[in-house]
Amino acid sequence: MVRLFSLLLALPLLCASPALAAPAPKPAASATVAKDAAPEFSAERFRAHVAFLADDLLEGRGIGSRGHAIAAAYVASQFESLGLKPAGEQGGWYQQVPLRTSMLAAQKPVISVSGPGGNRAFENGTDVLIGPSAFEKSQDFGGPLVFAGFGIDAPAAGIDDYRGLDVRGKIIVVLAGSPSGVASETAAHFSDQKAVMAARRGAIGMITLTTEESEKVAPWAVRVGYLGTPRMSWLGKNGAPLNDAPGLRATATINGAAAEILFAGSGKTYAALRAEAARNGRPAGFPLRTQMRIKRESVWTDVTSPAVIAALPGSDPKLKHEAVILMGHLDHLGVKSAPAKPAAGNAATGKEDLVYNGALDNAAGIATMIEAARAFVEAGEQPRRTVMFIANTAEEKGLLGADYFAHHPTVPLANIAAVVDLDMPLLLYDFTDVIAFGAEHSTVADAVGKAARSMGIALSPDPMPEENIFVRSDHYMFVKQGVPAILLATGFANGGEAKWKHFLGNVYHSVGDDLTQPIDWQAGAKYARLNYLISRDLADADERPRWYQGDYFGDLYAPNAPKVPRPR
Repeated sequence: MVRLFSLLLALPLLCASPALAAPAPKPAASATVAKDAAPEFSAERFRAHVAFLADDLLEGRGIGSRGHAIAAAYVASQFESLGLKPAGEQGGWYQQVPLRTSMLAAQKPVISVSGPGGNRAFENGTDVLIGPSAFEKSQDFGGPLVFAGFGIDAPAAGIDDYRGLDVRGKIIVVLAGSPSGVASETAAHFSDQKAVMAARRGAIGMITLTTEESEKVAPWAVRVGYLGTPRMSWLGKNGAPLNDAPGLRATATINGAAAEILFAGSGKTYAALRAEAARNGRPAGFPLRTQMRIKRESVWTDVTSPAVIAALPGSDPKLKHEAVILMGHLDHLGVKSAPAKPAAGNAATGKEDLVYNGALDNAAGIATMIEAARAFVEAGEQPRRTVMFIANTAEEKGLLGADYFAHHPTVPLANIAAVVDLDMPLLLYDFTDVIAFGAEHSTVADAVGKAARSMGIALSPDPMPEENIFVRSDHYMFVKQGVPAILLATGFANGGEAKWKHFLGNVYHSVGDDLTQPIDWQAGAKYARLNYLISRDLADADERPRWYQGDYFGDLYAPNAPKVPRPR
């Protein structure tokens, strides 16, 4: 799962990758198991996949590493052994994703503020944080400032922070997060789309101010710790990075004295607005009497990295052109830089553990996909719709591989009926409930509910909305293209809450996410079965999933698609 701080700071990690030589394509095998045979889900097979993918020899599957190349070849060989068809580019197993890594140059960026409070320059890493640009190597620009509340431009959802404001050619100042009372998935989406909203209104820059709530999730000291990490973007066919906020030249995060001086002479203070937000208020926007100037230099490196794509063709003459996608991300964080001095670590070797193995994030998701693919083959009857299996790349860098596929699919986008995302199942206990992120927006919920009930598993609401999980995994990239998509997370019941809190607080995105954890492999087989049943139902249903009438995401991203009434 993509790092939360990467989304908050817009500072994803460095990546690069060589191209891979694809295995020779193999025709899809006909099913050899009796029709309607119940697929077997093996805890031992599940463990074997995770053990291989999370081994130290795979170097944390970092983009550009030999280990990532080996992992991609392993997944392709598993697909081939099952008799799936290659569904990547040019008839092969892979889609090569072009990527740009952007880093700040040696000269430090400077943000300066002028107005009634005087002229102040703030060095990056003090009370201001700004990353590199993927679009302009050299920047020196400025403009007047306008406070725009939470910076949300969604009148249809009852939030119109731009009402009465002219922000054309200006730099907007917004509070982090969303106002209270907004559903967790919608709130997460609003936070993710603020830059797009600002650009649509004509702003040239966006400054985010921390709030009490945002600092609970990511304290300022933690944010500063990620300063200097590279930013990554995928490149279009024209060689330029995707820019979904054209005209918005820079974003930055500010707190403390730098935030307070922005409001000099306005009659309001940052402290008062922050307190109002903490009281569940919705501070209204107003023009500020200050101006800002931003100077920074960036350097770029362009690379490619492969996604692995396979398909099991559908059997229904009328439905086989439609596709249900199962996907998970193959990449992880690679290897830590070796310390200058020896450090305590592996008791057996005496060396510090430097490998981010990513056993649960996300070797377990890839193992789930492979075993679900096996179940489709061993069921003895092909699904009515085509089922595609995708091992995405560069998820940890900002959901980039999935977003690239969603913009450059190897099948027509209109033919993608639904997406099931397999990311970081917490398999440290026998889960008895799941959270289906995204299911409440469409009839995908029917398939989720049916599968869960058949296994005696309960469905639970999002128990940790502050984590913004809805926008932190690959399915979100397909939601933004109008495709109903879900992510299934193991829930808080049966001891899950304590396991989740410990994992997120101590293990997530650390070298501890390895096979020394007490992973419940039977829970892995159970998770694979559940996701197979969901996907099988989606693949065999008479109708493809539909967005619910009046759903925010369906109306926004699929306005012309057929809708159905939401169940009461």
